[in-house]
Amino acid sequence: MKVGLFIPCYIDQFYPQVAVATLQLLEKLGVDVDYPLQQTCCGQPMANSGFSHYTQGCDSLFVKNFTGYDYIVAPSGSCVLHIKDHLHDDKNQAAADQIRSRIYELCEFLTDVLQVKELQASFPHKVGFHVSCHGQRGLHLSQMSELNAEDFSKPGYLLGLVKDIELVQLNRKDECCGFGGTFCVSEEAVSVKMGKDRVQDHLEHGAEYITGGDVSCLMHMEGILKRQKSGVKVLHIAEILNGQL
Repeated sequence: MKVGLFIPCYIDQFYPQVAVATLQLLEKLGVDVDYPLQQTCCGQPMANSGFSHYTQGCDSLFVKNFTGYDYIVAPSGSCVLHIKDHLHDDKNQAAADQIRSRIYELCEFLTDVLQVKELQASFPHKVGFHVSCHGQRGLHLSQMSELNAEDFSKPGYLLGLVKDIELVQLNRKDECCGFGGTFCVSEEAVSVKMGKDRVQDHLEHGAEYITGGDVSCLMHMEGILKRQKSGVKVLHIAEILNGQL
């Protein structure tokens, strides 16, 4: 199995430790991982802002970089969903379609493809898990609470394999944090209030750490925590599953 590792630009620029943790975790699980050096942004920010016609170069480069792998894996639900739903290349649409069917968010790759049953990781802390909207409603990584359906959570299952971790139960387990990409710029006041509410739910339940599958959401909440001078920290789920602080 040959896997192409896709690292979104904001992880590359601001949270490189998440990329390292993802690589280390996959290699610990016996995966042959390759990192295409010419990869850039997937084009999601432009597309989400209504400028999808500006993503053609991103699409073509993505297809060029990730054609030929058995799977493509990324530690970002929102970027994976963008590729799955929107990757297009006029010159090589067959390759683009193949990539769209083979790209996985990290947690779903671990549960659905590798079918991980155990992890060599310990994290003796109280942790709140933030469910990101793209991962839940787009990739179906966990059940939506408004549905009368059986509850499940692929990230929650994986965190349950971590020794000594204590997952806190939130009042509103799948509420949006308010980041929303450019939404946090165009609707700053609303975004901040949503983020404060999301953080407060974790604080009220004694979380020492907030984790999740999208660094963008975690970055938003981390900024609020720092402005509140809180001691609560954020970690991407890859860092916890990899067994590191």
